[in-house]
Amino acid sequence: MRKLKTTELNRLSTDEFKTAEKFPVVVVLENIRSAMNIGSVFRTCDSFLIEGIYLVGISATPPNRDIQKSALGATETVSWKYFDTIENCFITLRTAHYEILAVEQSNNSVYLNDFIPDKKKKYALVFGNEVDGVSEYAFQNSDACLEIPQFGMKHSLNISVAAGIVLWEVVRKMMNDKQPSFPT
Repeated sequence: MRKLKTTELNRLSTDEFKTAEKFPVVVVLENIRSAMNIGSVFRTCDSFLIEGIYLVGISATPPNRDIQKSALGATETVSWKYFDTIENCFITLRTAHYEILAVEQSNNSVYLNDFIPDKKKKYALVFGNEVDGVSEYAFQNSDACLEIPQFGMKHSLNISVAAGIVLWEVVRKMMNDKQPSFPT
């Protein structure tokens, strides 16, 4: 076993990334206080070929020094839009026929491991504020809630960690045996 060199990773160029087929998933970051968390989500979205990020409310937007620190250039590849309110964001998502899933703990949530995405649908995954979670509006107006099963005392994850877990599981299930094609 040996560690791969950067030149062996078959990374997409910025232009190749922009034209590559993306997974039909938009990440909604609602009122995220930490720009570094936002940057981490940009980087994760780049990693999994996610369609885009919608930044809402107090969430910082590029260009932002703290976003750049953790995004490591992913703000140049992942498309993003800003919305002043979650209501305006949801109008755009509904018009574009996304199924909206809040990532939140609720009495009717679907555990992430039990969620089976419909490959004919587009999904918007809503991640909420680090303290309060998704807003009441987002919670009440989502089509369903996804919950990451947790077994310890905290039952709370950092937003960037939660996004990584949820995005990997959704993309993994959307892929099945089909791998995205990469240049050689």
